[in-house]
Amino acid sequence: MRRLKRRIFAGAICEQIVYNVGDNTKNIKTAEPRPPRFKTEEERRKHKEYISRRNHNLRFNATFSPASIYSTLTFDNEHEVHTFEEAKKIRDAYFRRLRRHYQEAVIWIYMGRGKSTSRIHFHMVSDGIPAEEIRALWGYGSVIDTKNLRAHNYYDGVDHGADYTALANYLYDHWTPEIGGHRWKATRNSRKPEVEDATEVADRTVYTPEKPPKPPKGYQLVDAMITPYGYLRFRYVVVPDKPKRRKKTDRRIS
Repeated sequence: MRRLKRRIFAGAICEQIVYNVGDNTKNIKTAEPRPPRFKTEEERRKHKEYISRRNHNLRFNATFSPASIYSTLTFDNEHEVHTFEEAKKIRDAYFRRLRRHYQEAVIWIYMGRGKSTSRIHFHMVSDGIPAEEIRALWGYGSVIDTKNLRAHNYYDGVDHGADYTALANYLYDHWTPEIGGHRWKATRNSRKPEVEDATEVADRTVYTPEKPPKPPKGYQLVDAMITPYGYLRFRYVVVPDKPKRRKKTDRRIS
């Protein structure tokens, strides 16, 4: 067996994986972790979803920043829809309308049902469309949230800066079999992660969750684990600037 490591940069995060390949691997630069042998179709399905979620989260982080806007689009009683077939037609029409007005915009739209109301709604993350235009071009009900993504995201009390993994997971999980088709609809100008060529690990070098590779310059380690599929995964984030403190206002009445 030969041990390789590879770094993937996506926005404010860097993911590094350490994995084994066969001794007869010819091109180690592009070699990927070998998939495990699955005992059941359920194991195969879980592995496929694991890869899908990981790719979605990396691309989400590569695409969006604190300049991007998160929106929740709801239907009023007059325009309420009851099936996702109806909802898809409205989503696609709204998508085209946004693109017509803002051709360079980046748009990702997710559909789902409210847990308490069961009403269909959309979540959208976009770049390059003013908040007031998102609301003005909707026209089917209310836009509950129209806010920029956070510059500081905290996981277990640690500031990860512009790491949007939690939001990406939340949106990814909106999909249900009832919706069918793709989990989200996105413009083709979304950004891709930067994937470095894999390199071989020196024979005497040992990596474990307790002994991670050195972080890239300007990054800090935030997570280290052995994946369910046998390879090591280390996550780093750009060391964030300290959040600006709000200025105290003088509330005295003159």
